[in-house]
Amino acid sequence: MCTVSEKRRCAVIGAGAAGLSAARHLLADGHEVIVFEAGSYVGGLWVYDNDNGLSVAYSSLHINSEPRSTSFEGFPFPDDTPLFPAHQHVRSYLESVADHFGIGARIRFRSRVSAVEPVNGEPGAGWIVRTEEGSEETFDVVVVASGHQGLPAHPPWATDFTGRYLHSNSYREPAPFAGHRVLVVGAGNSGLDIASDLVPFAAHTLSSARSPLLIMPRMILGLPAARVLAKINRRWLPWVVQRQAMRWISRVYHGRPEQWGFRTPATRTHPASSATYMAHVSYGRIDVRPGVERIDGHTVTFVDGTSAEVDTIIAATGYEVDLPFLSKKVSPIVEHQIKAYKRVVHPDWPGMYFIGFFNVSGGANISMMDVQSRLMTAALRGDAALPDSAGMHRDIAREERFLAEHFPGSARYGLELDPVRYRRQIGKVLGGAATGTADSNPK
Repeated sequence: MCTVSEKRRCAVIGAGAAGLSAARHLLADGHEVIVFEAGSYVGGLWVYDNDNGLSVAYSSLHINSEPRSTSFEGFPFPDDTPLFPAHQHVRSYLESVADHFGIGARIRFRSRVSAVEPVNGEPGAGWIVRTEEGSEETFDVVVVASGHQGLPAHPPWATDFTGRYLHSNSYREPAPFAGHRVLVVGAGNSGLDIASDLVPFAAHTLSSARSPLLIMPRMILGLPAARVLAKINRRWLPWVVQRQAMRWISRVYHGRPEQWGFRTPATRTHPASSATYMAHVSYGRIDVRPGVERIDGHTVTFVDGTSAEVDTIIAATGYEVDLPFLSKKVSPIVEHQIKAYKRVVHPDWPGMYFIGFFNVSGGANISMMDVQSRLMTAALRGDAALPDSAGMHRDIAREERFLAEHFPGSARYGLELDPVRYRRQIGKVLGGAATGTADSNPK
């Protein structure tokens, strides 16, 4: 195997934002890089109807973060990009990243990875990467950047419904649901977008919110809400004060959640945001209901005892974290969490790294991938103050306790990441190296 001063042969799995970030930093350090992409395009989930089967983009999708805080370090979006870019803008931006940094020539399209196995089954001996097409190659480093939105999580009652059922990852446009009575289950960003999409087409639109939540406006006093909220998300400001400030902002714009059928969260939560959803709710165009208790045919009964007849259910119920090309022996995925040091470094198998396995609360997902890629390349150079395997496991356990304490009661927070806290942690590992700023809220 290579020493810290030598060039590595690196396999990057995925040509979405995470894979491009990893490839860019690896190439800048002089490593040999091959990117394996299952589909025919650069951009991952931002490619509408991507033929890799992993796109979740619907026609109306816009990101919640503004371009200046979403972009990779040193490579901004074009000046004429809208304040809240659509999926087409993000795809175009990622294509330009691949071209500018010479990544495109390193991508093997239509090369779906089927297995990644340690050479001789031993840690530190390298990695064998196999594809569905039958190729097999050996690498010093494998970077898993395939994303965590590929395997839909279905609610337990899905098979009880006898009408039309689909997960939100299959939703593209509202027109096919014209005249339907549609229930959208889940009130994350996608659930709010889809319910709002359906209003002009559906005969009746219902929105089910099982968990407490805050719905934030997109703009505050003429500024993107995330820019304002970043002023609240400060290390020195107690969480109870931050929480109260966010509640106050939500209440000023939307009133108390309870007056519309929602519940105010008592703990940390990942706020949702929408430009139009609450307007539709206030006009009675969207009927808010609590969580689903049971389903009998087309009849949905909610936990408050009310019921409704619906023709279609769209489940915006999130995703399972799935890495089918890794064996249980190697995979660090346990339920909805990744057991990797700082979400990046495999604690037991040297030479395996993970980029993009997080949900940022109060920061931009794409720019955060650069933070992780800097940690990865610093580790390869030997410039990162990494603990030994036991120390990594202790740090992972501390992170699990933090999540359990601050985000209790929901598996959806297994990948939650506080950007200010995380950047500070990575800065310490890198010896105080700059890790950028966080001033945005992602899609």
